[in-house]
Formats: sequence, C-alpha cells, structure tokens
Amino acid sequence: MGNVRYNRARGKLFLDFRFGTRRYREYTALADSVTNRRRLERLLARIEEAIAAGVFRYEDFFATAPGASSEESARTRNGDVTAIAEGPVQAESGQEPASRDTCIPGPPTFAEFAKSWVAVRRVEWRRSHLRTQLSTIDGRLVTQFGERRVDQITKAQVLEFRAALAGQPGRRAGQTLSAKRINLIMTPLRQILGDAAEQYGFPSPVEKIRPLKLRRTDVQPFTLAEVQLILATVRADYRQYLTVRMFTGMRSGEADGLKWKFVDFERRQILVRETLVGGEIEYTKTDGSQREIAMSGPVYDALRLQEKATRKLSEYVFCNRQGNPLDNKNFTERVWYPLLRHLGLAERRPYQMRHTAATLWLAAGENPEWIARQLGHTTTEMLFKVYSRFVPNLTRQDGSAMELLLRANLPQVVQAPTASAEGATT
Repeated sequence: MGNVRYNRARGKLFLDFRFGTRRYREYTALADSVTNRRRLERLLARIEEAIAAGVFRYEDFFATAPGASSEESARTRNGDVTAIAEGPVQAESGQEPASRDTCIPGPPTFAEFAKSWVAVRRVEWRRSHLRTQLSTIDGRLVTQFGERRVDQITKAQVLEFRAALAGQPGRRAGQTLSAKRINLIMTPLRQILGDAAEQYGFPSPVEKIRPLKLRRTDVQPFTLAEVQLILATVRADYRQYLTVRMFTGMRSGEADGLKWKFVDFERRQILVRETLVGGEIEYTKTDGSQREIAMSGPVYDALRLQEKATRKLSEYVFCNRQGNPLDNKNFTERVWYPLLRHLGLAERRPYQMRHTAATLWLAAGENPEWIARQLGHTTTEMLFKVYSRFVPNLTRQDGSAMELLLRANLPQVVQAPTASAEGATT
C-alpha cells in the first residue's frame, strides 16, 4: 500500500508506491500542508484502484513514464507498461527504489478522465449496467463535454446541457425525454465530475444540482376478472407464461430467464436466482431479489403443463422453438399489446402483472411481510407505499379503526352532546 511522505531535504511531498515488482517515488513541488496531503492521498487512491483493476498507466497520472525514452513513452501510451515495471526491488543490497522529480499533470479533459473512471469502476458493474453507462457516457456526455478540462466545466454549462436534454425526442413518437431518463443521464455526469473534483481539488459544478422531480406513477393492476379474461383469451403457447407472471409477481427478466433447475416441484417453490438482461443471464437486480416464491395451485399446474412442452427442449422454462429464452420486446409488441387491444383493456406495460400479483395477495389478506418476501423486497415499506390503497380495510387507512377505538374508550367525546350539555358550554 502506498503512502504520501515528506522529504525534509527537499521540503516537498512525494508519493511512495509499488507497481509490479518495483517501488517508485514520485517527488512533487508541493509543500507539506493538510490540503496538499489530501490532494495527493486522493491521487494515490486512484492510482491504487487502477493498479488493482489492471488498467494503470503512468502517463494517466504523471507527465511521462519514469526514465522512459520517447520510444518507450510511445509504447506506454499504447498500453505497454513493461518498460516501467522491469526488475525487482533489491532492498537487501541497499538499492534505492526508483525515484525522480515529477510534475503531476493538471486536470485532464472530460473524455480522458471519463475513460479512466470507467476503467476503474467497470469491475463493480454488471454487464448490462456497463453497456448502459458506456452508451450514456460515449453517446451523450463525451459528445457534450469531451474536449473540456474537468475543472473548467461550469454549473451553467451543466444546466444548459440538462435543459437541452428535456427537448430531445423520447422513445415514443411525439414525446420528449422523461425526467427519469434525464436523471439517469445526469447520474454518471455527476459521479464523474464529483470524483474529478475530489481528485484535483476544485469545486464540483454538479454538487448543488438536484435531480429532477419525478411524477408519482400510479400502478394499474388487473382485477381478478380481467386476469381470468386475459388467460382465457391469450394464445395457448403463452397461457402458462402469463399465469406464472400474474400470480408470482416475477419481473420480466426473472420470468424470461427462469431455468428448470430453479423450479422445485417437491417444495412447490420457484427459486429466483438469475435474471435475463439484454439477452444475457446475470445476477438478480439486488441481493434481496434472491428469493423463493411459493407456487399457488394455478402456478403449479401451469408449470407442470409447461414442463411437458419445453423441459426436453431447453434449460429455460419459457422458450421459443429453438430453445432460446423469450424475447421480451417480441412478446410485448406481438403478443401483449395486441391482446390488450383485442380485449378492450387499457394499454399498460407487462410489469403491471407484478403489481397484479401484489394486489391480489393483499386483497386475499396475506401477511404483508410474506408478500414483501415474495416480491423480493427487504421490508414492507414499498408494499404499503405502493399498494395500500387497494386494500383500505387491511391497512386501516379509512379511519374506521380509530373511530372504533374512540367509541369504545371515550364515549363522552365521540358521542353527540346533549341539549343541557350544549347549554352548559355556551
């Protein structure tokens, strides 16, 4: 682990760290102060992150590679760092570690810093999240801020960029980008500039810019009668799929990526362990999403029927004729929305099937904690926040519980006053 140290002879701070088999001392022109130490500690932390991730390049942090000729510097810029990592430290013979005076470069351009930022952070992300981040950073942020130095990007420029996003077209014709989508674009910008500001010691231009307020989206679950109508009308090859989704609350990726090895008929459980995102199997959305869903009678029967159709064809429970998992976009556009139009039902996303399961469980009087576990929520907070209005008698949000309590314990308060009492109070 590296250190920020002070050289008394020079009166300056220097970095002392290891890379590969060598130890390096990078001397700076910075005097010893709390501010300068913190600046170098932040720089050292990013160096060690890059080394741990296997993406460290000297020139990303210092003016040139130590002791490198112009030819060696060119190789370093192309990603060949062997020229600066040769030879082990020979501490026993008294050999000094490699050291030199260095000129720590000023803040880089946004494009340069974003590239190193992604290289360090990518080990923390799922593949689908990495694709999303790269699409946002390369397609929008670098296009806007790429050539500007990170310390020269102003709050006004960031706000101007956000305002421009609000006028850009959305996914559907005639619509602009939603506040949610704009916030998702702004999130990596905020993180990149925040880290750059911390490393290079300048005020972050996004520090006081709050995310746009989002409209509260109202859930639109199906009634039990509508569920029965949908299941009676849908194509036979999708009936089991919709049954499972309507009565388990599984997310699209969880249902589409469900494999037979995670269907436990003996214990009547569906084990949610993976999710299908962008055509690839990944870990579930969160740790809390790892759960066991109890099979109701209709779900058990539907999976037994599906077993006859696909068990020998594919490892996936729901698959196409080639044995590949269902394509959610194809299902939505060719099966789901046409079905709702045919039945005269309001258009809504397939995700509403998850809401349907939750509201049906609540209406049946199931324990809220059990329902939360079935949905993959770690607490009941989200459950009551989103669904409680569908079951007022369960959550007692109609005021009846308080009314009964008062009538039983404080009759003189809640009962209408008598005429004599009215006269006494006037």
